[in-house]
Amino acid sequence: MEFLIASGIAVLTATGIYLALLRQTFPVIIGLAFLTYAVNLFLFAMGRLTVDRPPIIATGSPGYADPLPQALVLTAIVISFGMTALIVVLALRGFLETGSDAGNAERGEDGIPGVPDRSHR
Repeated sequence: MEFLIASGIAVLTATGIYLALLRQTFPVIIGLAFLTYAVNLFLFAMGRLTVDRPPIIATGSPGYADPLPQALVLTAIVISFGMTALIVVLALRGFLETGSDAGNAERGEDGIPGVPDRSHR
């Protein structure tokens, strides 16, 4: 089971890094989402992968599952949802202002992306 979880984390991380390195904004957003899924799986796997164990120590139980990684994953899910919403809004704003989904906007002489040259005025 540990090998399966580790393989899943590796595949999600590799896919996320590949998509995050592309030059368009939508694949970057999807790549960051894959990276957050990989981190969530990693945090969840830190609490020992146990099945049918209570999250607290009970009398007569052979062991327990660590509740801290579960709480960290729930917090990370909420934070990643908020950050994904922010990135989508910023990407949409950039698309509406430049008319392009490309991450490498052309720069004018001022060095500001999307602003034309002011030298001909």
